Amino acid sequence: MRPHILLFIICCTLLIGCDERVPGLYQGYMEGEFVYVASQYAGRLQALRVARGDRVAPGTELFVLEDDLEAQALARAEANLQRAKDTVADLDKGLRKEEMDQLTARLAQARAQLQLAKAEHARRITLRRGNVIAQEELDQARTSLDLAEAAVADLEAQLATGRLGSREDQRAAARAQERMAAAEVEQARWQLEQKRQRALVAGTVFDLIHYPGEWVAAGSPVLSLLPPEQIKCRFFVPQTDLAGIQVQDPVAVLVDGQPNPIPGWVSYISPQAEYTPPVIYSQQFRAKLVFMVEARFPPAVAAALHPGQPVDVRLQLRTQR
Repeated sequence: MRPHILLFIICCTLLIGCDERVPGLYQGYMEGEFVYVASQYAGRLQALRVARGDRVAPGTELFVLEDDLEAQALARAEANLQRAKDTVADLDKGLRKEEMDQLTARLAQARAQLQLAKAEHARRITLRRGNVIAQEELDQARTSLDLAEAAVADLEAQLATGRLGSREDQRAAARAQERMAAAEVEQARWQLEQKRQRALVAGTVFDLIHYPGEWVAAGSPVLSLLPPEQIKCRFFVPQTDLAGIQVQDPVAVLVDGQPNPIPGWVSYISPQAEYTPPVIYSQQFRAKLVFMVEARFPPAVAAALHPGQPVDVRLQLRTQR
Protein backbone atom coordinates (compact mmCIF):
# COMPACT_ATOMS: atom_id res chain seq x y z
CA MET A 1 0.00 0.00 0.00
CA ARG A 2 2.95 2.32 0.40
CA PRO A 3 3.24 3.11 -3.37
CA HIS A 4 -0.47 4.03 -3.48
CA ILE A 5 -0.11 6.29 -0.46
CA LEU A 6 2.90 7.97 -2.05
CA LEU A 7 0.97 8.53 -5.31
CA PHE A 8 -1.95 10.03 -3.38
CA ILE A 9 0.37 12.44 -1.58
CA ILE A 10 1.93 13.53 -4.89
CA CYS A 11 -1.50 14.18 -6.46
CA CYS A 12 -2.61 16.23 -3.47
CA THR A 13 0.56 18.28 -3.70
CA LEU A 14 -0.03 18.97 -7.39
CA LEU A 15 -3.64 20.02 -6.74
CA ILE A 16 -2.53 22.37 -3.99
CA GLY A 17 0.03 23.86 -6.35
CA CYS A 18 -2.69 24.38 -8.98
CA ASP A 19 -4.66 26.55 -6.57
CA GLU A 20 -1.74 28.94 -6.34
CA ARG A 21 -1.63 31.75 -8.87
CA VAL A 22 0.77 34.53 -9.71
CA PRO A 23 -0.48 37.87 -8.27
CA GLY A 24 -1.11 40.45 -11.00
CA LEU A 25 -1.33 37.85 -13.81
CA TYR A 26 -4.79 37.10 -15.19
CA GLN A 27 -6.30 35.17 -18.04
CA GLY A 28 -8.47 36.92 -20.62
CA TYR A 29 -9.36 37.17 -24.26
CA MET A 30 -9.59 39.79 -26.98
CA GLU A 31 -12.95 41.17 -28.06
CA GLY A 32 -14.09 43.58 -30.76
CA GLU A 33 -16.90 46.13 -30.88
CA PHE A 34 -18.14 45.86 -34.45
CA VAL A 35 -19.74 48.49 -36.66
CA TYR A 36 -22.61 46.95 -38.64
CA VAL A 37 -23.21 48.80 -41.92
CA ALA A 38 -26.78 48.76 -43.27
CA SER A 39 -29.09 50.80 -45.47
CA GLN A 40 -32.34 52.33 -44.31
CA TYR A 41 -33.97 51.01 -47.48
CA ALA A 42 -34.56 47.48 -48.72
CA GLY A 43 -33.28 46.21 -52.04
CA ARG A 44 -31.37 43.53 -53.88
CA LEU A 45 -27.62 43.64 -53.25
CA GLN A 46 -26.18 44.73 -56.57
CA ALA A 47 -22.45 44.89 -55.80
CA LEU A 48 -19.95 44.43 -52.98
CA ARG A 49 -16.99 46.79 -53.29
CA VAL A 50 -14.88 45.13 -50.55
CA ALA A 51 -13.85 41.65 -49.42
CA ARG A 52 -13.43 40.15 -45.98
CA GLY A 53 -10.17 41.29 -44.44
CA ASP A 54 -9.87 44.50 -46.47
CA ARG A 55 -8.81 47.64 -44.64
CA VAL A 56 -11.00 50.60 -45.55
CA ALA A 57 -10.72 54.34 -44.97
CA PRO A 58 -13.60 56.73 -44.24
CA GLY A 59 -15.52 57.43 -47.45
CA THR A 60 -14.74 54.08 -49.11
CA GLU A 61 -17.77 52.71 -50.95
CA LEU A 62 -18.73 49.38 -49.37
CA PHE A 63 -21.77 48.09 -51.23
CA VAL A 64 -24.53 49.09 -53.65
CA LEU A 65 -28.19 48.10 -53.55
CA GLU A 66 -30.32 48.26 -56.69
CA ASP A 67 -31.15 51.95 -57.14
CA ASP A 68 -32.94 52.38 -60.47
CA LEU A 69 -36.09 53.83 -58.89
CA GLU A 70 -34.11 56.24 -56.70
CA ALA A 71 -32.04 57.39 -59.68
CA GLN A 72 -35.22 58.08 -61.67
CA ALA A 73 -36.73 59.95 -58.73
CA LEU A 74 -33.61 62.13 -58.55
CA ALA A 75 -33.80 62.86 -62.29
CA ARG A 76 -37.46 63.92 -61.95
CA ALA A 77 -36.67 66.13 -58.96
CA GLU A 78 -33.80 67.82 -60.84
CA ALA A 79 -36.08 68.44 -63.84
CA ASN A 80 -38.72 70.00 -61.57
CA LEU A 81 -36.08 72.21 -59.99
CA GLN A 82 -34.88 73.42 -63.39
CA ARG A 83 -38.47 74.19 -64.39
CA ALA A 84 -38.97 76.20 -61.19
CA LYS A 85 -35.76 78.13 -61.84
CA ASP A 86 -36.87 78.91 -65.39
CA THR A 87 -40.23 80.16 -64.11
CA VAL A 88 -38.54 82.51 -61.64
CA ALA A 89 -36.20 83.79 -64.34
CA ASP A 90 -39.10 84.36 -66.74
CA LEU A 91 -41.11 86.30 -64.17
CA ASP A 92 -38.09 88.48 -63.37
CA LYS A 93 -37.38 89.30 -67.02
CA GLY A 94 -40.67 90.98 -67.97
CA LEU A 95 -41.61 91.16 -71.69
CA ARG A 96 -39.55 89.52 -74.41
CA LYS A 97 -37.20 91.56 -76.58
CA GLU A 98 -39.49 91.34 -79.61
CA GLU A 99 -42.46 92.65 -77.60
CA MET A 100 -40.32 95.50 -76.25
CA ASP A 101 -39.25 96.40 -79.80
CA GLN A 102 -42.90 96.59 -80.86
CA LEU A 103 -43.73 98.93 -77.98
CA THR A 104 -40.72 101.10 -78.79
CA ALA A 105 -41.80 101.43 -82.42
CA ARG A 106 -45.38 102.31 -81.46
CA LEU A 107 -44.06 104.90 -79.01
CA ALA A 108 -41.94 106.52 -81.73
CA GLN A 109 -45.01 106.67 -83.97
CA ALA A 110 -47.13 108.19 -81.19
CA ARG A 111 -44.49 110.83 -80.51
CA ALA A 112 -44.44 111.77 -84.18
CA GLN A 113 -48.19 112.11 -84.16
CA LEU A 114 -47.92 114.25 -81.05
CA GLN A 115 -45.51 116.63 -82.79
CA LEU A 116 -47.89 116.88 -85.70
CA ALA A 117 -50.82 117.52 -83.36
CA LYS A 118 -48.89 120.29 -81.58
CA ALA A 119 -48.03 122.00 -84.85
CA GLU A 120 -51.62 121.72 -86.09
CA HIS A 121 -52.93 123.13 -82.81
CA ALA A 122 -50.53 126.07 -82.99
CA ARG A 123 -51.70 126.90 -86.56
CA ARG A 124 -55.35 126.68 -85.51
CA ILE A 125 -54.68 129.17 -82.69
CA THR A 126 -53.19 131.69 -85.16
CA LEU A 127 -56.03 131.27 -87.64
CA ARG A 128 -58.62 131.66 -84.91
CA ARG A 129 -57.08 134.93 -83.78
CA GLY A 130 -57.58 136.23 -87.32
CA ASN A 131 -61.13 134.92 -87.38
CA VAL A 132 -60.19 132.73 -90.34
CA ILE A 133 -61.58 129.57 -88.78
CA ALA A 134 -64.39 128.83 -86.38
CA GLN A 135 -63.93 128.00 -82.72
CA GLU A 136 -65.03 124.45 -83.45
CA GLU A 137 -61.97 123.74 -85.57
CA LEU A 138 -59.72 125.02 -82.78
CA ASP A 139 -61.47 122.75 -80.32
CA GLN A 140 -60.99 119.76 -82.60
CA ALA A 141 -57.25 120.52 -82.89
CA ARG A 142 -57.01 120.77 -79.11
CA THR A 143 -58.75 117.42 -78.72
CA SER A 144 -56.40 115.78 -81.24
CA LEU A 145 -53.44 117.16 -79.28
CA ASP A 146 -54.79 115.75 -76.02
CA LEU A 147 -55.34 112.32 -77.61
CA ALA A 148 -51.79 112.31 -79.00
CA GLU A 149 -50.32 113.20 -75.61
CA ALA A 150 -52.40 110.48 -73.93
CA ALA A 151 -51.26 107.92 -76.50
CA VAL A 152 -47.59 108.80 -75.86
CA ALA A 153 -48.07 108.58 -72.10
CA ASP A 154 -49.85 105.21 -72.43
CA LEU A 155 -47.08 103.67 -74.54
CA GLU A 156 -44.38 105.04 -72.25
CA ALA A 157 -46.15 103.41 -69.31
CA GLN A 158 -46.46 100.11 -71.19
CA LEU A 159 -42.77 100.21 -72.06
CA ALA A 160 -41.79 100.89 -68.43
CA THR A 161 -44.05 98.10 -67.22
CA GLY A 162 -42.61 95.74 -69.81
CA ARG A 163 -39.13 96.28 -68.42
CA LEU A 164 -40.34 95.14 -64.99
CA GLY A 165 -40.96 91.54 -63.94
CA SER A 166 -44.27 90.12 -62.92
CA ARG A 167 -46.04 91.20 -59.78
CA GLU A 168 -44.17 90.65 -56.53
CA ASP A 169 -46.70 88.14 -55.25
CA GLN A 170 -46.25 85.99 -58.34
CA ARG A 171 -42.49 86.18 -58.08
CA ALA A 172 -42.57 85.29 -54.35
CA ALA A 173 -44.74 82.25 -55.11
CA ALA A 174 -42.36 81.17 -57.87
CA ARG A 175 -39.33 81.49 -55.57
CA ALA A 176 -41.14 79.37 -52.94
CA GLN A 177 -41.73 76.71 -55.59
CA GLU A 178 -38.03 76.82 -56.44
CA ARG A 179 -37.03 76.27 -52.80
CA MET A 180 -39.46 73.37 -52.50
CA ALA A 181 -38.07 71.78 -55.67
CA ALA A 182 -34.52 72.18 -54.35
CA ALA A 183 -35.51 70.42 -51.11
CA GLU A 184 -37.04 67.58 -53.12
CA VAL A 185 -33.76 67.22 -55.02
CA GLU A 186 -31.81 66.97 -51.78
CA GLN A 187 -34.23 64.37 -50.45
CA ALA A 188 -34.03 62.31 -53.65
CA ARG A 189 -30.24 62.52 -53.65
CA TRP A 190 -30.11 61.38 -50.00
CA GLN A 191 -32.38 58.43 -50.78
CA LEU A 192 -30.12 57.46 -53.67
CA GLU A 193 -27.03 57.71 -51.48
CA GLN A 194 -28.66 55.36 -48.96
CA LYS A 195 -28.43 52.66 -51.60
CA ARG A 196 -24.66 53.26 -51.82
CA GLN A 197 -23.23 52.92 -48.35
CA ARG A 198 -19.76 54.23 -47.53
CA ALA A 199 -17.53 53.67 -44.54
CA LEU A 200 -17.83 56.30 -41.84
CA VAL A 201 -14.82 55.01 -39.89
CA ALA A 202 -11.52 53.36 -40.75
CA GLY A 203 -11.32 49.66 -40.01
CA THR A 204 -11.11 46.10 -41.27
CA VAL A 205 -13.96 44.31 -43.04
CA PHE A 206 -14.54 41.61 -40.42
CA ASP A 207 -17.47 39.73 -41.94
CA LEU A 208 -19.80 39.71 -44.95
CA ILE A 209 -23.41 39.00 -44.04
CA HIS A 210 -25.04 39.30 -47.48
CA TYR A 211 -23.75 38.60 -50.98
CA PRO A 212 -24.62 40.01 -54.44
CA GLY A 213 -28.02 38.88 -55.66
CA GLU A 214 -29.53 38.48 -52.20
CA TRP A 215 -32.49 40.53 -51.01
CA VAL A 216 -31.52 42.80 -48.12
CA ALA A 217 -34.26 44.00 -45.79
CA ALA A 218 -34.34 47.60 -44.60
CA GLY A 219 -31.91 48.05 -41.71
CA SER A 220 -30.33 44.61 -42.20
CA PRO A 221 -26.49 44.77 -42.01
CA VAL A 222 -24.63 43.81 -45.16
CA LEU A 223 -21.20 43.68 -43.53
CA SER A 224 -19.41 44.44 -40.29
CA LEU A 225 -16.35 46.62 -39.75
CA LEU A 226 -13.87 46.39 -36.91
CA PRO A 227 -12.17 49.73 -36.15
CA PRO A 228 -8.79 49.17 -34.47
CA GLU A 229 -9.64 51.53 -31.61
CA GLN A 230 -12.57 49.27 -30.74
CA ILE A 231 -10.49 46.17 -30.11
CA LYS A 232 -10.22 45.53 -26.38
CA CYS A 233 -9.14 42.89 -23.90
CA ARG A 234 -11.37 41.35 -21.24
CA PHE A 235 -9.89 39.66 -18.22
CA PHE A 236 -11.22 38.68 -14.82
CA VAL A 237 -9.78 39.35 -11.38
CA PRO A 238 -10.86 37.99 -8.00
CA GLN A 239 -12.36 40.36 -5.48
CA THR A 240 -9.21 40.15 -3.36
CA ASP A 241 -7.29 41.94 -6.14
CA LEU A 242 -10.03 44.39 -7.08
CA ALA A 243 -8.92 47.07 -4.61
CA GLY A 244 -5.51 47.22 -6.33
CA ILE A 245 -6.87 48.08 -9.77
CA GLN A 246 -8.13 51.43 -11.05
CA VAL A 247 -9.12 52.82 -14.43
CA GLN A 248 -6.12 54.11 -16.45
CA ASP A 249 -3.72 51.68 -14.73
CA PRO A 250 -1.17 50.37 -17.24
CA VAL A 251 -1.33 46.73 -18.29
CA ALA A 252 0.87 44.42 -20.36
CA VAL A 253 -0.85 41.78 -22.47
CA LEU A 254 1.00 38.58 -23.34
CA VAL A 255 -0.08 37.10 -26.68
CA ASP A 256 1.04 33.79 -28.12
CA GLY A 257 3.56 34.37 -30.87
CA GLN A 258 4.34 37.92 -29.76
CA PRO A 259 7.84 38.19 -28.28
CA ASN A 260 7.09 41.39 -26.37
CA PRO A 261 4.13 42.34 -24.15
CA ILE A 262 1.60 44.70 -25.67
CA PRO A 263 1.07 47.84 -23.56
CA GLY A 264 -2.43 49.11 -22.77
CA TRP A 265 -4.49 50.60 -19.97
CA VAL A 266 -7.49 49.67 -17.86
CA SER A 267 -10.59 51.30 -19.40
CA TYR A 268 -13.44 49.70 -17.43
CA ILE A 269 -14.02 47.77 -14.21
CA SER A 270 -17.35 45.99 -13.85
CA PRO A 271 -19.26 46.91 -10.69
CA GLN A 272 -20.90 43.48 -10.58
CA ALA A 273 -19.35 40.13 -9.66
CA GLU A 274 -19.82 37.02 -11.82
CA TYR A 275 -18.63 33.47 -12.04
CA THR A 276 -15.54 32.71 -14.05
CA PRO A 277 -16.59 32.48 -17.75
CA PRO A 278 -15.97 29.09 -19.38
CA VAL A 279 -13.75 30.70 -21.99
CA ILE A 280 -11.07 31.28 -19.32
CA TYR A 281 -11.94 28.32 -17.11
CA SER A 282 -8.86 27.07 -15.29
CA GLN A 283 -7.97 25.16 -12.20
CA GLN A 284 -6.93 28.37 -10.47
CA PHE A 285 -10.26 30.20 -10.97
CA ARG A 286 -12.60 27.23 -10.68
CA ALA A 287 -15.96 28.10 -9.04
CA LYS A 288 -14.79 31.55 -7.93
CA LEU A 289 -16.52 34.93 -8.19
CA VAL A 290 -14.57 37.43 -10.21
CA PHE A 291 -14.96 40.95 -11.63
CA MET A 292 -14.63 41.70 -15.33
CA VAL A 293 -12.03 44.29 -16.31
CA GLU A 294 -11.49 45.74 -19.79
CA ALA A 295 -8.28 47.13 -21.22
CA ARG A 296 -7.72 49.09 -24.42
CA PHE A 297 -4.72 49.80 -26.61
CA PRO A 298 -3.48 52.43 -29.07
CA PRO A 299 -5.12 51.86 -32.50
CA ALA A 300 -1.78 51.14 -34.19
CA VAL A 301 -1.11 48.37 -31.65
CA ALA A 302 -4.66 47.02 -31.51
CA ALA A 303 -4.73 46.46 -35.28
CA ALA A 304 -2.47 43.41 -34.81
CA LEU A 305 -4.84 41.79 -32.28
CA HIS A 306 -7.78 39.54 -33.07
CA PRO A 307 -11.15 39.04 -31.31
CA GLY A 308 -11.36 35.71 -29.50
CA GLN A 309 -7.62 35.48 -29.05
CA PRO A 310 -6.68 34.14 -25.56
CA VAL A 311 -4.19 36.31 -23.69
CA ASP A 312 -2.56 36.73 -20.33
CA VAL A 313 -2.74 40.14 -18.70
CA ARG A 314 -0.09 41.39 -16.35
CA LEU A 315 -0.45 44.46 -14.17
CA GLN A 316 1.05 45.72 -10.96
CA LEU A 317 -1.55 45.89 -8.25
CA ARG A 318 -1.63 49.16 -6.32
CA THR A 319 -1.58 47.19 -3.07
CA GLN A 320 1.82 45.79 -4.11
CA ARG A 321 3.43 49.05 -5.17
